[in-house]
Amino acid sequence: MRVKVCGMTDLQQMQELGEMGVAFAGMIFYHKSPRFILKHLSGAEVKKARLKVYKVGVFVNAEFDEIMHQVEQYGLDLIQLHGNETPKFCERLSAYIQVIKAFRISENDQIPWLIKDYRDAADMYLFDTMGSVYGGTGSKFNWQLLKGLEIGKPFFLSGGIEPADVGSILKFSKDKVAADLFAIDVNSKFEERPGVKNVELIRNFVGELNSKI
Repeated sequence: MRVKVCGMTDLQQMQELGEMGVAFAGMIFYHKSPRFILKHLSGAEVKKARLKVYKVGVFVNAEFDEIMHQVEQYGLDLIQLHGNETPKFCERLSAYIQVIKAFRISENDQIPWLIKDYRDAADMYLFDTMGSVYGGTGSKFNWQLLKGLEIGKPFFLSGGIEPADVGSILKFSKDKVAADLFAIDVNSKFEERPGVKNVELIRNFVGELNSKI
Protein backbone atom coordinates (compact mmCIF):
# COMPACT_ATOMS: atom_id res chain seq x y z
CA MET A 1 0.00 0.00 0.00
CA ARG A 2 1.41 3.38 -1.00
CA VAL A 3 1.67 6.08 1.68
CA LYS A 4 1.79 9.87 1.32
CA VAL A 5 3.05 11.92 4.24
CA CYS A 6 1.81 15.49 3.93
CA GLY A 7 2.90 18.74 5.56
CA MET A 8 6.63 18.10 5.25
CA THR A 9 9.04 20.92 6.16
CA ASP A 10 12.33 19.10 6.82
CA LEU A 11 14.66 17.71 4.14
CA GLN A 12 16.27 15.10 6.37
CA GLN A 13 12.86 13.71 7.25
CA MET A 14 11.89 13.60 3.57
CA GLN A 15 15.07 11.61 2.88
CA GLU A 16 14.14 9.18 5.64
CA LEU A 17 10.63 8.76 4.22
CA GLY A 18 12.05 7.68 0.87
CA GLU A 19 14.43 5.22 2.51
CA MET A 20 11.60 3.53 4.45
CA GLY A 21 9.42 3.15 1.35
CA VAL A 22 7.01 6.09 1.63
CA ALA A 23 5.97 6.97 -1.91
CA PHE A 24 4.90 10.64 -1.63
CA ALA A 25 5.94 13.66 0.43
CA GLY A 26 3.49 16.55 0.46
CA MET A 27 4.61 20.17 0.76
CA ILE A 28 1.99 22.81 1.49
CA PHE A 29 2.02 26.01 -0.57
CA TYR A 30 -0.87 27.63 1.31
CA HIS A 31 0.29 30.68 3.21
CA LYS A 32 -2.21 30.25 6.06
CA SER A 33 -0.91 26.79 6.92
CA PRO A 34 1.53 26.39 9.84
CA ARG A 35 3.35 24.01 7.48
CA PHE A 36 3.74 26.61 4.70
CA ILE A 37 6.81 25.31 2.89
CA LEU A 38 8.16 28.71 1.80
CA LYS A 39 8.83 29.52 5.47
CA HIS A 40 10.98 26.42 5.85
CA LEU A 41 12.67 25.34 2.61
CA SER A 42 13.61 27.02 -0.65
CA GLY A 43 13.05 25.43 -4.02
CA ALA A 44 16.80 25.24 -4.59
CA GLU A 45 17.26 23.22 -1.38
CA VAL A 46 14.52 20.76 -2.31
CA LYS A 47 15.67 20.28 -5.91
CA LYS A 48 19.28 19.72 -4.83
CA ALA A 49 18.31 17.02 -2.32
CA ARG A 50 17.64 14.19 -4.83
CA LEU A 51 14.80 12.79 -2.79
CA LYS A 52 13.55 9.22 -3.22
CA VAL A 53 9.92 10.26 -2.78
CA TYR A 54 7.59 11.87 -5.28
CA LYS A 55 7.12 15.52 -4.35
CA VAL A 56 3.50 16.70 -4.12
CA GLY A 57 2.71 20.39 -3.94
CA VAL A 58 -0.53 21.21 -2.10
CA PHE A 59 -2.29 24.39 -3.26
CA VAL A 60 -5.52 26.12 -2.24
CA ASN A 61 -7.21 28.35 -4.83
CA ALA A 62 -3.84 29.48 -6.20
CA GLU A 63 -3.43 31.13 -9.60
CA PHE A 64 -2.25 29.04 -12.54
CA ASP A 65 1.02 30.99 -12.92
CA GLU A 66 1.81 30.69 -9.20
CA ILE A 67 1.33 26.93 -9.28
CA MET A 68 3.47 26.48 -12.37
CA HIS A 69 6.16 28.71 -10.87
CA GLN A 70 6.38 26.53 -7.76
CA VAL A 71 6.30 23.34 -9.85
CA GLU A 72 9.48 24.59 -11.52
CA GLN A 73 11.11 26.04 -8.40
CA TYR A 74 10.61 22.92 -6.25
CA GLY A 75 10.72 20.28 -8.98
CA LEU A 76 7.26 19.01 -8.07
CA ASP A 77 6.11 15.66 -9.47
CA LEU A 78 2.39 16.11 -8.73
CA ILE A 79 0.10 18.84 -7.47
CA GLN A 80 -2.84 18.52 -5.09
CA LEU A 81 -5.62 21.08 -5.40
CA HIS A 82 -7.41 21.49 -2.09
CA GLY A 83 -9.68 24.46 -2.77
CA ASN A 84 -12.59 25.29 -5.06
CA GLU A 85 -10.72 24.72 -8.30
CA THR A 86 -12.98 24.13 -11.30
CA PRO A 87 -12.75 21.14 -13.66
CA LYS A 88 -11.55 23.49 -16.41
CA PHE A 89 -8.74 24.78 -14.18
CA CYS A 90 -7.70 21.23 -13.24
CA GLU A 91 -7.72 20.18 -16.87
CA ARG A 92 -5.50 23.10 -17.85
CA LEU A 93 -2.93 22.11 -15.23
CA SER A 94 -3.11 18.41 -16.05
CA ALA A 95 -1.63 19.18 -19.47
CA TYR A 96 1.64 19.93 -17.65
CA ILE A 97 1.65 17.86 -14.44
CA GLN A 98 -0.38 15.15 -12.71
CA VAL A 99 -3.27 16.62 -10.73
CA ILE A 100 -4.82 15.27 -7.53
CA LYS A 101 -8.15 16.96 -6.85
CA ALA A 102 -9.06 16.94 -3.16
CA PHE A 103 -12.67 16.82 -1.99
CA ARG A 104 -13.62 17.87 1.54
CA ILE A 105 -16.50 15.58 2.45
CA SER A 106 -19.31 16.18 4.91
CA GLU A 107 -21.87 13.64 6.11
CA ASN A 108 -24.57 14.84 3.72
CA ASP A 109 -22.46 15.03 0.55
CA GLN A 110 -23.27 12.86 -2.43
CA ILE A 111 -19.78 11.86 -3.50
CA PRO A 112 -20.67 10.67 -7.05
CA TRP A 113 -22.22 14.08 -7.69
CA LEU A 114 -19.18 15.94 -6.31
CA ILE A 115 -16.66 14.12 -8.48
CA LYS A 116 -18.58 13.62 -11.73
CA ASP A 117 -17.37 16.79 -13.48
CA TYR A 118 -13.73 16.09 -12.60
CA ARG A 119 -13.49 12.63 -14.14
CA ASP A 120 -11.71 13.88 -17.26
CA ALA A 121 -10.05 16.87 -15.58
CA ALA A 122 -7.97 15.32 -12.78
CA ASP A 123 -5.64 12.33 -12.69
CA MET A 124 -6.48 11.28 -9.14
CA TYR A 125 -8.78 12.22 -6.27
CA LEU A 126 -8.23 12.68 -2.54
CA PHE A 127 -11.02 12.40 0.01
CA ASP A 128 -10.67 14.36 3.24
CA THR A 129 -12.84 15.67 6.06
CA MET A 130 -14.85 18.86 5.66
CA GLY A 131 -13.65 21.57 8.04
CA SER A 132 -14.18 25.26 8.67
CA VAL A 133 -10.80 26.08 7.11
CA TYR A 134 -8.90 24.74 4.12
CA GLY A 135 -6.35 22.00 4.56
CA GLY A 136 -6.33 18.97 6.79
CA THR A 137 -8.45 19.15 9.91
CA GLY A 138 -6.97 16.17 11.73
CA SER A 139 -10.55 14.95 12.14
CA LYS A 140 -11.63 11.48 11.12
CA PHE A 141 -13.13 11.07 7.69
CA ASN A 142 -16.17 8.81 7.70
CA TRP A 143 -15.01 6.12 5.27
CA GLN A 144 -18.50 4.60 5.31
CA LEU A 145 -19.52 7.35 2.89
CA LEU A 146 -17.28 5.75 0.26
CA LYS A 147 -18.23 2.13 0.76
CA GLY A 148 -19.93 0.43 -2.16
CA LEU A 149 -19.15 3.26 -4.60
CA GLU A 150 -17.39 3.00 -7.93
CA ILE A 151 -14.99 5.93 -8.00
CA GLY A 152 -13.50 5.05 -11.38
CA LYS A 153 -10.23 6.85 -10.69
CA PRO A 154 -7.30 6.26 -8.31
CA PHE A 155 -7.84 8.01 -4.99
CA PHE A 156 -5.97 8.90 -1.81
CA LEU A 157 -7.71 8.20 1.49
CA SER A 158 -7.11 10.98 4.01
CA GLY A 159 -8.72 12.56 7.05
CA GLY A 160 -7.21 12.15 10.51
CA ILE A 161 -5.57 8.78 9.86
CA GLU A 162 -3.50 7.71 12.86
CA PRO A 163 -1.09 4.91 13.84
CA ALA A 164 -3.86 2.71 15.28
CA ASP A 165 -5.87 2.72 12.04
CA VAL A 166 -4.13 -0.14 10.22
CA GLY A 167 -6.92 -2.58 11.10
CA SER A 168 -9.58 -0.19 9.86
CA ILE A 169 -7.66 0.39 6.63
CA LEU A 170 -7.35 -3.37 6.16
CA LYS A 171 -11.10 -3.73 6.56
CA PHE A 172 -11.76 -0.85 4.17
CA SER A 173 -9.38 -2.37 1.60
CA LYS A 174 -11.74 -5.34 1.20
CA ASP A 175 -14.67 -3.15 0.12
CA LYS A 176 -15.67 -2.74 -3.51
CA VAL A 177 -14.61 0.91 -3.56
CA ALA A 178 -11.04 0.01 -2.60
CA ALA A 179 -10.43 -1.31 -6.11
CA ASP A 180 -9.49 2.33 -6.81
CA LEU A 181 -7.66 2.99 -3.52
CA PHE A 182 -4.25 4.30 -4.60
CA ALA A 183 -2.62 5.53 -1.38
CA ILE A 184 -3.10 6.41 2.27
CA ASP A 185 -2.49 10.07 3.19
CA VAL A 186 -1.28 10.94 6.71
CA ASN A 187 -0.22 14.13 8.42
CA SER A 188 -0.97 15.60 11.84
CA LYS A 189 -1.45 12.35 13.77
CA PHE A 190 2.18 11.49 13.04
CA GLU A 191 3.66 14.81 14.16
CA GLU A 192 5.62 16.04 17.16
CA ARG A 193 4.63 19.58 16.16
CA PRO A 194 3.34 21.12 12.91
CA GLY A 195 5.65 20.13 10.07
CA VAL A 196 7.92 17.94 12.22
CA LYS A 197 7.07 14.26 11.96
CA ASN A 198 7.63 11.39 14.36
CA VAL A 199 9.62 9.27 11.92
CA GLU A 200 9.44 6.12 14.03
CA LEU A 201 5.65 6.30 14.16
CA ILE A 202 5.59 6.55 10.37
CA ARG A 203 8.10 3.71 10.00
CA ASN A 204 6.05 1.41 12.22
CA PHE A 205 2.81 2.37 10.44
CA VAL A 206 4.27 1.72 6.98
CA GLY A 207 5.75 -1.60 8.12
CA GLU A 208 2.50 -2.80 9.68
CA LEU A 209 0.46 -1.62 6.71
CA ASN A 210 2.64 -3.43 4.21
CA SER A 211 2.74 -6.60 6.25
CA LYS A 212 -1.06 -6.86 6.26
CA ILE A 213 -2.28 -5.36 2.99
